[in-house]
Amino acid sequence: MDGQDKKSSFRKGLGFGVMLSVMIFCLTGCAASYLYSLAGKQNLTKEDEVEAKIQELNQYIEQFYLFDYEEEDVEAGIYKGLMAGLGDVYTGYYTPDEFAEFMEQTNGTYSGIGALLSQDYTTGIITVVRAFEGSPAKQAGMQAGDILYMVKGEEVTGKDLSLVVLDLKGEEGTTVDLSILRGTEVLDMTLERRHIEVPTVESQMLEQQIGYIAITAFEDVTDEQFLAAMDELESQGMKQLIIDLRDNTGGLVDVTCTILDRLLPEGLIVYTEDKFGKRVEEYSDADHYYDGEMVVLVNGNSASASEIFAGAVQDYGIGTLVGTQTFGKGIVQSLFPLSDGSAVKITVSRYYTPAGNNIHEVGITPDVVLEYNREYEGDNQLQKAIQILSK
Repeated sequence: MDGQDKKSSFRKGLGFGVMLSVMIFCLTGCAASYLYSLAGKQNLTKEDEVEAKIQELNQYIEQFYLFDYEEEDVEAGIYKGLMAGLGDVYTGYYTPDEFAEFMEQTNGTYSGIGALLSQDYTTGIITVVRAFEGSPAKQAGMQAGDILYMVKGEEVTGKDLSLVVLDLKGEEGTTVDLSILRGTEVLDMTLERRHIEVPTVESQMLEQQIGYIAITAFEDVTDEQFLAAMDELESQGMKQLIIDLRDNTGGLVDVTCTILDRLLPEGLIVYTEDKFGKRVEEYSDADHYYDGEMVVLVNGNSASASEIFAGAVQDYGIGTLVGTQTFGKGIVQSLFPLSDGSAVKITVSRYYTPAGNNIHEVGITPDVVLEYNREYEGDNQLQKAIQILSK
């Protein structure tokens, strides 16, 4: 490099250094100005401090942020951050569009990929519980135990499961890109969304007049489907009953209580207590109850409303629980619609089984603990239930 080039490089470096110094001075000056303004206002409320800080952040964004952005996205991010700051994975904010789509999840029909998902709220990992027969997920080869890794190019571990489900849903005929982990292998898939009608109740008559009812979720339609299944099995001469709640991650408490009202004798089904100790109780009446022998199948994916169901059956002693320790979600969330069409979901209470047990982060221990044996030809847990009833 000759002398002229060295002088040119020196001038460029000097110019950049002066510009950087001016920027640092401006940034530190703005921050110092903000701190001095707060120091002079000792009586500021926390709300005032937050508002002042947001205004300060906005100034930096307007002056220096390189890319275009939508103001409504920034606003939604503020609300989502507020709820996330509570540190509760079950509590969250939904934009108007997200809330409208969320409400579709409980009616048993939607357009999506046709997979049931579960989330480990300790690790944030989202796992495929089941790919429904004939669904895009099933046809693409998705399997139970696959870990959902990415959706639309974004990693989903730790993200609110409800929001991940919303990303997977969409207009029929559209596609969604996702990646799953199967062992150490990453599998990329592009699935076409289709209309999915989820059968939440399946039933059949097994050997020795043993009725079998599988409940995959407690949704709006589930109680009617369950009651119809019970009537059909009883008309066929059902003598004993197996209810399968394995991989049922929960749903609507009122629907669960309607089903339990059909099975339990008169008495307490479940009760909740909020932060103020206010207690709300749900009861079964004396009009209907099932007086035959019963087995309920559960596993580690049996959560929330499924645990309300299993806990009531166990406490009343009207059935035998078979399987493995349940998930352990003993808290209740409520949805609160806001004036602009958005909503927040907030954990509002703990629930307790009839005997007064709260199973949050503990789960329910079956009466007969039996791991599912994948090498067994057939369903060893179901066979155990049949064996118990046969005795």
